[in-house]
Amino acid sequence: MKPQRFVYLDTSAYLAVLLGEKSGREIKNLIEKKPLCSSVFLFLEAERNLIRLSREKYLSSDDFSKCLVRIREDVNIFAVRELDLEVCQLSSFPAVKTPRSADLVHLRTAVWFKDRDMLDGFLTLDKDQKHSAREMSLPILE
Repeated sequence: MKPQRFVYLDTSAYLAVLLGEKSGREIKNLIEKKPLCSSVFLFLEAERNLIRLSREKYLSSDDFSKCLVRIREDVNIFAVRELDLEVCQLSSFPAVKTPRSADLVHLRTAVWFKDRDMLDGFLTLDKDQKHSAREMSLPILE
């Protein structure tokens, strides 16, 4: 039996959907009815960004609260891979770009899904992340 295949969302793509940005609406249409996956790190990173946006007055306190509730609900719609020693010790690394640690967590987690024939696509809005994902032969969705 063939394993289920997922679309991987990194934090930039997830936040765009969560915040209802134009690019998020496009992503939402692209991923509609597709199973999603990510690293458990997605939820920590998303919350950190919401706190920053709230402190910078980009988000109202009401919108901040709604987004936090949504993050906790969205945990149930993702196949989530824990950040563990196996993911940390994957030997994959982009050849040219040196990603930030948080980005590398997403890249290596996506590679983990890909290595098990469980990945249909990788979604990010970050151009450097996209470049690194290409270097690591991840299937980019645009």
